[in-house]
Amino acid sequence: MNKALKTILSIVLALICVFLVYKIYEGVMEPVRFEKDVNARKKVAIQQLKDIRDLQVAFKSVNDRFTASFDTLKQFYNNGEMVVLMQIGSKDDSLAMAHTNAVKKAKKGKITDADLFKLYQEGDKNLVFSIQNKIAVKDTLFKGRQDFDINRIDKIPFAVGEYGAAEVQDVEMNAIVKKVSGVDVPLFEAKMPYKSLLKGLDHQLVVNLVAEREDLGQYEGLQVGSITAPNNNAGNWE
Repeated sequence: MNKALKTILSIVLALICVFLVYKIYEGVMEPVRFEKDVNARKKVAIQQLKDIRDLQVAFKSVNDRFTASFDTLKQFYNNGEMVVLMQIGSKDDSLAMAHTNAVKKAKKGKITDADLFKLYQEGDKNLVFSIQNKIAVKDTLFKGRQDFDINRIDKIPFAVGEYGAAEVQDVEMNAIVKKVSGVDVPLFEAKMPYKSLLKGLDHQLVVNLVAEREDLGQYEGLQVGSITAPNNNAGNWE
């Protein structure tokens, strides 16, 4: 074998070795990158499901039920009001408590928390009481949250279609009233299946993840609340 042929064979073998090392590296790193991407997407999705839960709980506090309609939740957020218990002063403040009792005694007990609130507004800041007050939902929930967008609350994040085009995929939400031990219990659930949430990631690894969840008898995605069994509106990541 001449020297030129030996050189060519050496180069070819070296390239094959580099290719094999690369394939082994990719085989090891692909699941690592997949898990990292999954966790990043789950973090965003979990926050969105928590926001849905907060909206549903606030809606129920006003309407005594949950809703299966995102349009209703959006309208509630944009235009609704909720009753908030405002605590003025501290019961641990003995001087403020003594002053409040003195004010009540001077009125011979014929004074309401609304009367105390009026006195507070007029300048008496040394009072202790609590009062229910109606506040716009949008001035209470998610106030100051730069990442909150009520217009996207019903959309599954990261759903990517063919050629990278964004697909409109809705969060699956339902609400019912179920008899539990003879008592009517309002229930709701909101779901994001992994097949939608993880679109664009390695297809086979997504299939494996879904199959693993199914084998364990678990929902193949992220879910908050349940309409099949009361769970105190817990998320399946908690």
